[in-house]
Amino acid sequence: MEKCKVIGYVVAAGLCLAGCKPGPMEGVRNDIQFDSTLVSQQYHLLGNEQYPNCNLQIKFVYPDGAKADLLPKLQKQFVAGYFGEAYDTLAPKEAVERYTADYLGAYKDLEKDFEADMARADEDTPVGAWYSYYEMSSNQVRYNSNGLLSFTVQFENYTGGAHGAHAYNHFVLDANTGERIQEEDIYGEDYQELLAEILVHAITRDNDLSDPKELENIGFFSVDEIYPNNNFYVDDQGITYTFNEYEVAAYVVGPVHVHLSFDEVSVLLKPDTPVARLAGKS
Repeated sequence: MEKCKVIGYVVAAGLCLAGCKPGPMEGVRNDIQFDSTLVSQQYHLLGNEQYPNCNLQIKFVYPDGAKADLLPKLQKQFVAGYFGEAYDTLAPKEAVERYTADYLGAYKDLEKDFEADMARADEDTPVGAWYSYYEMSSNQVRYNSNGLLSFTVQFENYTGGAHGAHAYNHFVLDANTGERIQEEDIYGEDYQELLAEILVHAITRDNDLSDPKELENIGFFSVDEIYPNNNFYVDDQGITYTFNEYEVAAYVVGPVHVHLSFDEVSVLLKPDTPVARLAGKS
């Protein structure tokens, strides 16, 4: 990866914007309101408080006020983003109830295995802590203005093994249509290679390094594997990407969050899109 090439693109973009862009849009808040629902559930195997348990925590924020034809579309996107497409035909509160029941039901399915392990257990081979499960999730509205709605779902769980898993999943919606905005909707053709270079440069900068190859010394995999992954959100400060655990680096590095200013990606943005208008490009 040619570091100087990346820097050249970024500097060129910055010079162009400094001389010709009208400036970012001022915030015009979308007419969308939100509500939330909370879940805190615990269940001990076989109903015995001396046995391992699962712990489920949900904090789900969802749209509950918008134009009549728009609200169901927005709610569907929020439900699918949070719980998965298997639940996206359900209203938000129904999805929470169904997901909670499914999670607890799946945990109860472990009871036969647990009983069998208990029957075999002795002082030398106790029943392991791997039967203690937990899942904690929440979502956050990142931006709700200028025809764009960005939100993030944060997820952490443990289902046995050496450690838990963590993830940040981002979503950007067109607040006028309810449709999800993907990378190909905001960037021009053949954007991937240049965007990959810009992302690598930003990660290198964020880690106070001068050479992208040095990232491989601090837990990252090959820098050639850092590539746009469509996991981004947009706000009035720019575009932020997240690479989750094991995606571009070892578990110990954790999720990698990469903020790109509009200046850095200006040369890639399609004109006449909500994101380009927010960036002041059109």
